[in-house]
Amino acid sequence: MKAFRHLMTITKHRLLVMKHCFCVGLYWQGFIHDLSKYSPTEFLIGAKYYQGDRSPNDMERKEFGYSKAWLHHKGRNKHHSEYWIDYSADPNEKVAGMEMPIKYVVEMFCDRMAAGKTYRGAVYTDKDPWEYYSMGSHKAIIHENTRELLEKLLLMLAKEGETKTFAYIKKDVLSQ
Repeated sequence: MKAFRHLMTITKHRLLVMKHCFCVGLYWQGFIHDLSKYSPTEFLIGAKYYQGDRSPNDMERKEFGYSKAWLHHKGRNKHHSEYWIDYSADPNEKVAGMEMPIKYVVEMFCDRMAAGKTYRGAVYTDKDPWEYYSMGSHKAIIHENTRELLEKLLLMLAKEGETKTFAYIKKDVLSQ
């Protein structure tokens, strides 16, 4: 039963990301978003630790101190800022966030919206993605330009809503 519920959750999430990506013209990214979640490495762990209100990776991380599913996922999906962490060219830093291509920042934004809608359900508001991001943003290793764009989009969503934010992304962000 947990496996079926997990399948339904990840599929609902993927379809929402797809819808959001299509709204801004990122058709291919919307179509292939999170396909790795259906791989045995991610799916079996997701089914085992399924909770319904947050990522199963959190429970795996609590049990083992890391999440094998998350390590697999972030290494295959360019819309995660963690994919873009590399050794720094600055000898004073060990690792740093590399600047993400804009289309992946937009996909990350769509992903965060869809996660909020998936896990919050009927109580979701356009402020939820910003509030969730704000709780952990200080911990993220992310390039400053990537952080700036993501935060701008999340704040715009919170203040002006989905329709205006999608229009801005399509007209001003992705047309660059």
